[in-house]
Amino acid sequence: MDESGVLRVGGRIKHADINYNIKFPIKLPKDAKISLLIVRHTHEINMHAGVEATFALVRQQFWILGCRNLVRKVIFGCKTCFLQRRATSTQLTVNLPSARVQPSRCFLHCGLDYAGPVRINYSKTRNPKIGKAWVAIFVCMSKALHIELVSDLTTDAFLASFRRFIARRGKPSDLHSDNGTTFHGAKRALNELQRLSIFHEDRAEVAQSLAKINLKKSLANEGVNWHFIPPSAPRFGGLWETGVRSMKLHLRRVIGDSLLTFEEYSTVLCQIEAIFNSRPLCSISDTDPLTPVHFLIGEPYTCMPEPSALTTTFNLKQHWRHLQAMVQGFWKRWHSEYLTSLQQRNKWQQSTTNLEIGKLVVLKEPNLPPSKWILGRIVEVHKGDDDLVRVVVTIKTSKGEYKRPISKVATLPF
Repeated sequence: MDESGVLRVGGRIKHADINYNIKFPIKLPKDAKISLLIVRHTHEINMHAGVEATFALVRQQFWILGCRNLVRKVIFGCKTCFLQRRATSTQLTVNLPSARVQPSRCFLHCGLDYAGPVRINYSKTRNPKIGKAWVAIFVCMSKALHIELVSDLTTDAFLASFRRFIARRGKPSDLHSDNGTTFHGAKRALNELQRLSIFHEDRAEVAQSLAKINLKKSLANEGVNWHFIPPSAPRFGGLWETGVRSMKLHLRRVIGDSLLTFEEYSTVLCQIEAIFNSRPLCSISDTDPLTPVHFLIGEPYTCMPEPSALTTTFNLKQHWRHLQAMVQGFWKRWHSEYLTSLQQRNKWQQSTTNLEIGKLVVLKEPNLPPSKWILGRIVEVHKGDDDLVRVVVTIKTSKGEYKRPISKVATLPF
């Protein structure tokens, strides 16, 4: 006890030639409000120092019982330090949808994405006219790939490519994509034309306007269910994002810096599609691994051609049964080889506490530094089939309401 009545700690460094407060620091309990304020003040004036640095600075004047735990609590509850750590929420990996694990026709359920732009040569003169084009990639849930070259990002160009896809691969029942403006515009156009064709088909002026856009009218009657993934959540479309990456990998190796015309680029993309569809779906266990193109034509595009059977006499009924047995054999191999390989969860193997309504969070924005992330409060959560929140949460901020996946949300620790 010093002459002012302050309780201090007396140790073994009494004869050290240092400051009196360092030799005999003031003793404080860890539950006192003054202790919390001292640690918080020391942490902030020293430019948000870490645990060890803040602990050493506090010890130079105050001896707080359980000081290290108090320092750790203050630092992990500091909003500035929390944002710099960029820790967002995670959840147990979701179960695969039924379209991924049930047998169905190829491209009945598929995903869609755009890649590009790529450079296109629109004239073969001495001074070529260089333009842009985009690549539309349709990925089946069985990992088969279909590639279309699109001249621009307009809705009409996409609808034309979509019609070419349907003509060659069949009509899909469900189409998944991100929230691109082109895709939203295409869906609105199809919905509007479908409504007009149903309710105003008997009007001459409407029939005349629909005749000018026969392509859109035919697509409007296709009955395709369009699904959009959550905003700012590209990992929800990982199946087709992987296809985009693989396509770009082959494209960079084949083309490089060459300048191709629209027809030449379409030819190269068709060859890349054939190579991609001939890759094995699982580990190679024999000389004839299962590939996506087995479900398209029955054999890889890159295999050797078989001898002609036009001059051979055979029973058509037996031949048809043989083809059906081949298809069923492919599906049997799909069950035994590929489907079982999807069982394991490679990451996010533990479930965490669900985000709750009323929680204070920050939105992770890729174009803003962490110190500028938007503060908000959860007003609605959307649970999955297993009652775990991983898809989208609705957050109310000063700039309006946002829908974000939990991977873009960081829950504040206080």
